[in-house]
This record gives sequence, structure tokens and C-alpha cells, in this order.
Amino acid sequence: MNTSINPSTSTPATPSESALIGLASALMQRGWLLATAESCTGGMIAAACTDLAGSSQWFERGFVSYSNEAKQDMLGVPAALLAQHGAVSEAVAQAMVLGALNRSQAQVAVAVTGIAGPTGGSSNKPVGTVCFAWGMPTDGGPTVGAESAWVKLQTCHFEGDRNAVRVATRQHALHQLLVLLNQQSR
Repeated sequence: MNTSINPSTSTPATPSESALIGLASALMQRGWLLATAESCTGGMIAAACTDLAGSSQWFERGFVSYSNEAKQDMLGVPAALLAQHGAVSEAVAQAMVLGALNRSQAQVAVAVTGIAGPTGGSSNKPVGTVCFAWGMPTDGGPTVGAESAWVKLQTCHFEGDRNAVRVATRQHALHQLLVLLNQQSR
């Protein structure tokens, strides 16, 4: 699913503490831990999570896999997948989120890979293109080895400069994770 988002009208500039508290609460109620796999945000999602006191109760680890080599080494993203689809693709975001689940003790993960700019864009993947993946248990049970993980994929386009794209990516990743956790509990 492709979505175009203008961060100045759709998301606040910084993650709200109340949203993070909601995310923390949703994870702690389930006894789940979160892992992040980040490329274009360079650890901003993990930093937002760990800015909240008590995050060690629900945040397990963050992978910053900026280069293709890091995606392969840290998360097990196949080189062939990167060659076929490119680093900024839903296929790679999915491999990143499954790799984060496989290589951590977390039950829930979020992955982002994108083009924050100002360079690096193309006509097919312009600056501001970000691919997301969220992974969580399919049945409320553990995702040991990620065999039973449910994954949601999304591609968005964010407007603005490099910082605006990265902030909007962080916001969307965390907000959508909370939405998905709330939907899953119904």
C-alpha cells in the first residue's frame, strides 16, 4: 500500500509521550518486548522508545542497519533480495523485521528503510519514500524464530527535508505499531 503523507499536517514534530506510554502499556500488558530494525532513521525510533523511563521493561534492542552489508550481517537480509528489489522496498523491510525477530528476544518488531535525501532518490523511488514492516505474533504466542509472525507492509512518501522525512518516519512507525497492537487485542 502506498501512502503520501505531509508531516506538517498529519503528524506532530516529535513523538508524544502519551503515545509512547500507550505503546509501552500495550506491550507490557502482553508481556512482549519490542525490537527495531532501522536504516534511514539511524536509530531514531529506538531512541524515542528509550527516552521513556522504564523502557527496559518493554524495549529489547535496536538494530541500525544503514548499509546493505549491515542489513545482511545483522538481520540476515539476503543479498539476492537486495539486488532484486533494492534496499528501499517492502520485500527488504519484511526481511528486516523478520531478521529483528529472529535475532532478538522480542515478540514485536518494526523495520524501516527509505530515502531521507537530499540525494539518493530516483523517478521510481523519490526522496521521501519509506518502506515499513511491522511484525508480531499471529496468535498471541511467541514469535520464536519468527515462524508464526504476522507482518504488515506499507510504503509511504513523506514531504520535506531530510530531518522532516526521518521525523515523520519515526512518528508513523510508532503510531502505526500502537494502532496494530490495539487492533490485535480486539
